[in-house]
Amino acid sequence: MSRWRGLPASLDQRVRQLVVQLRRLKDHSGLSLAALAARTSYSKSSWERYLNGKKLPPAGAVAALARLCGADETRLLALHEVAAQAWSAGRTVPEARPPEARLPEARLPEARIPEARIPGPQDRSGPPPRAVGDGPAPRAVGDGTPVPAASGAGRQVPLGPLVLGALTVLVVAGVAFLLLRPWQGHTGAWRGAGAALAGRASGAAPEFTHRPGETFGCGVQRRGGALYAGHSRTDTAVLGSGAEGWDVVEAQCLLHHQGYDPGVVDGIVGGRTLRAVKRLQAGSGLPTDGIVGPATWKALRR
Repeated sequence: MSRWRGLPASLDQRVRQLVVQLRRLKDHSGLSLAALAARTSYSKSSWERYLNGKKLPPAGAVAALARLCGADETRLLALHEVAAQAWSAGRTVPEARPPEARLPEARLPEARIPEARIPGPQDRSGPPPRAVGDGPAPRAVGDGTPVPAASGAGRQVPLGPLVLGALTVLVVAGVAFLLLRPWQGHTGAWRGAGAALAGRASGAAPEFTHRPGETFGCGVQRRGGALYAGHSRTDTAVLGSGAEGWDVVEAQCLLHHQGYDPGVVDGIVGGRTLRAVKRLQAGSGLPTDGIVGPATWKALRR
């Protein structure tokens, strides 16, 4: 039997179920990847990607493997249809990114200082005639030479606008500091975006791990007109022989509640669980194939 490498942890459970079934068929057939390539229209490298969860196999490859191994082609194609929906949904979810924080720009008012007027040679012959309303007259130095009065270069710049601009910058910086809270790091700054991204994982059940002899409890309740045992809310997962996980635990609890004994609630589809599913399907007018699919889930949750 082939020693398979582990499937990617990010692989959806429904895709994982399909790949596990294809691996089992390949192992039971005794065919190598090269033999599969020789007997189908798909290359050896393609089969390697399909059976290691790197790429979703097309429906034609699933049907070809089922025919080679004498397996139930209809059942495998039903698994493939559900896996294709999960694969497509997983590749079309856009990555959420927190918005960038931008501080408002604060600009200081420009202080404009008038240019100083430098006296020219014509000023040395005496002061020009003064008109009514002119500024102060030129003052004289000790030798009697008149000196022009100081122009705008000597005026004091008003401090009011400068002080107001500086206070505005300090207030804006203080508000931004309180909003961003840099002492908390990026986790605190983007708490809202992080909660939106982790919303789905916050209520998720831990990864299912089967331990020999371990069983699980059932607390079936009716919510919104449907029955739930508290282990899974799925109504589309396809569970066949050998399947395991929290979806199986949910189905086994609901079978018990409906009066069809699946044996111990251990999260693995074994012989007793298959027989219980068939009895439920027969009582609900469904095909008795022993596979839990959307129609069987509907009967379980009534």
